[in-house]
Amino acid sequence: MPNLVRDLLEKQAKTFPQKPAIIFQDTPITFLELKDNVFRLANNLTKYGVKKGDKVALYLPNWPQYVYSYLALFSIGATVVPFDFMLKNEELEACLNHCQARLLIARHKEDVSLESIKVKVPSLTDIILVHDSKPDGFLAFDDFLAKGDVTAPSVDIADSEKSLILYTSGSTGRPKGVLLNYRHLSASPKAMEYFVDLTPLDVKISALPLSHAGGLVYIQNCIFFAISLVLMERFVPAEFLKNVEKYKATCFHMVPSMYYALLSLKEFEKYDLSSIRWVNVFGAPNSPDALRRFKTYCPNALLLNGWGLTETNAPNTVVPLGSDKIESIGRPAPWIDIRLVDDNGKEVPQTEVGELIIKSWVVMDGYYNDPSLTADVLKDGWFHTGDLARRDNEGMYYIVGRKKDMIKVSGQLVFPTEVEEAIHKHPHVKEAAVVGVPDALRGEAVKAFVVLKDEVSVSDRDLRQFCREHLAHFKLPHEFIFIKELPKNRAGKIDKVLLKQERTENR
Repeated sequence: MPNLVRDLLEKQAKTFPQKPAIIFQDTPITFLELKDNVFRLANNLTKYGVKKGDKVALYLPNWPQYVYSYLALFSIGATVVPFDFMLKNEELEACLNHCQARLLIARHKEDVSLESIKVKVPSLTDIILVHDSKPDGFLAFDDFLAKGDVTAPSVDIADSEKSLILYTSGSTGRPKGVLLNYRHLSASPKAMEYFVDLTPLDVKISALPLSHAGGLVYIQNCIFFAISLVLMERFVPAEFLKNVEKYKATCFHMVPSMYYALLSLKEFEKYDLSSIRWVNVFGAPNSPDALRRFKTYCPNALLLNGWGLTETNAPNTVVPLGSDKIESIGRPAPWIDIRLVDDNGKEVPQTEVGELIIKSWVVMDGYYNDPSLTADVLKDGWFHTGDLARRDNEGMYYIVGRKKDMIKVSGQLVFPTEVEEAIHKHPHVKEAAVVGVPDALRGEAVKAFVVLKDEVSVSDRDLRQFCREHLAHFKLPHEFIFIKELPKNRAGKIDKVLLKQERTENR
């Protein structure tokens, strides 16, 4: 049986030994160096006692060590459990106990006690610290990377074995870990190969957290297609554009909040973005008008809208290259079946809205150690996504909102994304989010949270009048709240649970 990651690392190191695989803080790491670091770490972890199937957690910033750890653990058949570096003690302890992790590779943080974690997570045998030469009571990552055997690990891995447990960014409830197998590691690269045209000449730039599925896709692109990856520790809009210009980045994928932030930069126009071939937007409903504004600064770039979830190994649908239907999420890859169904599971007529359900080998194995939650979403082989969508006569799909976010105003259904898109059309609006709130008269009312562009002033009356030009009366926001920024999780998605709790600050 094969060992996909090991074999890819050997192939790219042999074919492109001196080509930069990763560029971090202006320092290149070649494909040969990447392979040697990964194999050295893999062999030392094996010597330490990590076996195929052992769950090893990662809690690091976006550093090369995160990449080494992912690939080393995949090379020996371990189950990787990556965590967002913004998580706090209670969240980490809950997830570590839930997955029964054996080992944690981490970086010290002032507001997180690894000593406490070691005590409160009985399954942990050790914690390996990155960039700490004298880790009192812990192991040193540098010792695992400094010396040792760089030959390829001799481990065969079956497709069905567990590769990842990805804890999703839900705002409430118990830990929810998406369980993926080793075949799933080829899902995103297979989709990229089908939808776009990556080659070893491409340079991709990423500021997405490596703990999230969107960040992991960049690592997969690197080793599958031999691209160079410019890795940023965090997303800083001006730095992102500087890196695009400096390294002549050719493509990247990002969430809508990132391109809103880029568009709001006063100095956006001064950067040379002519190297960009395509940009893929995913992860949340977007504003087509904002996408078109972005296009004016990237004259050579194709804009691609896409869709997919952590549970389905995104991307699953992408707008075809060259299409101008950027409102759409495109069509699915040939190995993916999609249906739109009503609350009874019956397929809805063409052009009508229904819940998007998906069936394919790319769908997760389930939620780790949670059969009841798995049964709620996986029914007769179909994954029920909770996304509401429609399909046009050309077979193109359009996301209209989340089933749980749908607003019912006096018996009429309102999709928040439709209202948000209308608000985004206003030239002084930077970002907007819409939620439903209880209302004694209407049942629910539409409430809009708006972030304005710097140094502009717009009244709620002005915005309401503007929206009247684009929306039916019952869809108009009952209230506009102006805030400095929308609350977001680390994946860049707007946290509407917090908005509904009205944890906001008036401008």
